[in-house]
Amino acid sequence: MKPIIYQLLVRLAGNRNSTGKPFGTIEENGCGKFDDLSQHFLSEIRALGATHIWLTGVISHATCTDYSGFGLPANHPLVVKGRAGSPYAIRDYYDVDPDLAVEVPMRMQEFEALIGRCKSAGLDPIIDFVPNHVAREYHSINKPERVSDLGEHDRAALSFHPQNNFYYIPGQELRLPEEVQQLPYTREKALKPFAENPAKVTGNDQFTASPGINDWYETIKLNYGVDYQSGGKKYFDPLPSTWKKMLDILLFWAGKGIRGFRCDMAEMVPVAFWKWAIREVREAYPEVLFIAEIYNPAAYRPYQEEGGFDYLYDKNGMYDTLREVLGGNQPASGLTKAWQQLDGRDPSMLRFLENHDEQRIASPQFAGDARPGIPAMAAAALMHKGPLMIYFGQEIGEDAIGTTGFSGDDGRTTIFDYYHVPAFQNWFNEGKCNEQLLSPDQISLRKEYKTLIELAANPIITRGNFYDLMWVNQGKDGFDDRHLYAFLRWSPVESWLVVCCFGQNDSITTSIRIPLDFFEGSDQDLPKGLRIKPIYGTTANPIRVSIKQAEENGIPLEIAPLSYAILSITPLETS
Repeated sequence: MKPIIYQLLVRLAGNRNSTGKPFGTIEENGCGKFDDLSQHFLSEIRALGATHIWLTGVISHATCTDYSGFGLPANHPLVVKGRAGSPYAIRDYYDVDPDLAVEVPMRMQEFEALIGRCKSAGLDPIIDFVPNHVAREYHSINKPERVSDLGEHDRAALSFHPQNNFYYIPGQELRLPEEVQQLPYTREKALKPFAENPAKVTGNDQFTASPGINDWYETIKLNYGVDYQSGGKKYFDPLPSTWKKMLDILLFWAGKGIRGFRCDMAEMVPVAFWKWAIREVREAYPEVLFIAEIYNPAAYRPYQEEGGFDYLYDKNGMYDTLREVLGGNQPASGLTKAWQQLDGRDPSMLRFLENHDEQRIASPQFAGDARPGIPAMAAAALMHKGPLMIYFGQEIGEDAIGTTGFSGDDGRTTIFDYYHVPAFQNWFNEGKCNEQLLSPDQISLRKEYKTLIELAANPIITRGNFYDLMWVNQGKDGFDDRHLYAFLRWSPVESWLVVCCFGQNDSITTSIRIPLDFFEGSDQDLPKGLRIKPIYGTTANPIRVSIKQAEENGIPLEIAPLSYAILSITPLETS
């Protein structure tokens, strides 16, 4: 199976309120609930082709909304990004976000019911595991009695101790960025200063008492036994306290039926921890997937082979290259280098064009239109065996235009604010989950995504081999290597010729050459000829060509702009 992961931010996905006031409260702008992700909703996501659903923002995180009436500690607005707060500033690892519950005291039961619905719909649920940092006001009120809280037994007078959960800056008080005093939700009423003394080290490795506004100032870094200020010296024996506590958290959620963890900034946590923790989790729950958010290609090998991750983000390779190609800053032929640099890790790379960290394809900051995403997603989905991810609203062209609050107008769907996702909300349609409110272009785009996912589930993609055709076609008459990318997916009985067209204006008439080298290196008997039949993206008639014609003249094809085409190639009688 090729995992197709559908990511959604629960807070936004089910929101029926379209007020959209920048920096609006939960009462003003509304908030989606676990219950909004109904059986019908989830069945429609499964019908799109998803196999997994990444429920983002589930674990309780710092927020400006006060739930102290339900026994939950209120958070200080100065250490919360946006009124809703970042899902990556977790305040209680053993609780779910009260924003997402219809009845706050029943929030865990409502979440567990959602997990049951996901599985009934045929979707494996994934949640975030944020191992590197927690909210500045982290305090678990729902942890098991046998578990001590993070930082509860720390020696705060020491900048580092192997058994401390946090890093400290002794003798210095935390000084927050001045800009946080000017946010609408911090200016509305007089706030007492936020006190933290000694200051704790900020989540993005800022060993300073004065983090900046662009730092993860609302978070504190967890200590896995690495003394960064002494050259990164490691103290892993005896096992650090943080290791044991984070393993317990993983086992807690796996016990709730979670089938996968998307591990936030995994490379900021030592490989040794992952090797130990993933092995321990899999002894009890062998089906659980681990996905690493990772950006350093030099870390791919150790985090996969030693750490034990199933899949790694293909951001610095495929995503960045596809974005450059779509922007006209790199030829399509650059995709060859992107996969070659992976050194055979293609089946383990998670590919995407959108997620909560990246700008929407249709946003003015990216392509300004959803259509250019079609050939790019085809390349991401069809080139190799690894998983594909889609971000909710991507399939109907969400453009993330406008200022939402803390997120600003940056081309991203906000993770900090109470808001809604207009295109997705039209499809959600008060829970009907249909095309009634979608434009013809949105209906067409969603259909194309559904078709692409169906094609990606074909065994020739999920189990077949890959052969890049650029080396034999570049520089040949009639082949536009700036706008065309061609490759084969093959099995012993059939091959697919896939051509992605990134040109935005006119159809391209071309010929795609298939070298004799392909047949010699693919353990296939050399056929006398090939039967060519269109599968998708072209109205060409079926034809037959000789091996010599395929190599010297190529297979003729006319392809529309911003599209992809697939041709089936089957061997005729072998020689």
